[in-house]
Amino acid sequence: MYKQNNYKILSNEKIAKDVYKMILEGDTQYITAPGQFINIKLDGKFLRRPISVCDCDENTITIIYKVVGSGTEYMAQLESGEVLDVLTGLGNGYDISKSAKPLLIGGGVGVPPMYMLAKKLIESGQKPTVILGFNTKEEIFFEEEFKALGCDVRVTTVDGSYGIKGFVTDAFPDNYDYFYTCGPMPMFKAIENTAKTSGQYSFEERMGCGFGACMGCSCKTKYGNKRICKDGPVLEREEIIW
Repeated sequence: MYKQNNYKILSNEKIAKDVYKMILEGDTQYITAPGQFINIKLDGKFLRRPISVCDCDENTITIIYKVVGSGTEYMAQLESGEVLDVLTGLGNGYDISKSAKPLLIGGGVGVPPMYMLAKKLIESGQKPTVILGFNTKEEIFFEEEFKALGCDVRVTTVDGSYGIKGFVTDAFPDNYDYFYTCGPMPMFKAIENTAKTSGQYSFEERMGCGFGACMGCSCKTKYGNKRICKDGPVLEREEIIW
């Protein structure tokens, strides 16, 4: 179930190259699973902007976004105290009942939903291994936040400027029994060729409405067409057609 409401910006700060963290104050009751997203209305823009939920508590929602176009450029200029029209509680989120030794893999702006997921897994008694993949050192964020949760954290950079040189698949541990991931499609295909267990992928897709009405983000799966915004964004490995 989703809900439209107004949310006040408490903070909006740059945390890495072109990457910002925004904290919104308002109703969070419709966010029920890690991996869900919100859809933000921006002045002058026809379509809302879907952004993954990084974290939430009783009164606040934390999102992390990268400036990649006019919409996110606009968001980066927003200041504390301003109010946004937001749809919350969108998407299915991750099912955390599947693993005992979970591996979490986030690439770039696919990292944020891994944070709330890691918190929920830890609360359920699991200790995740987390791989954070970036192109270069100046893009890295949230490494210390994951460590503070108690996760085993591995950071990769494509250019070798920090951590393990290479891709997220170069940091895979031996002892995991299930994986969760969010990030770009090339990373997904590398994971698909490397992972030895079942898992869940959270897909990034252009969306119209964000709640399943317009069918603009539908994709084919082994079990029929699914809407990324409503039936996803999380799909299980076994149902995906690559």
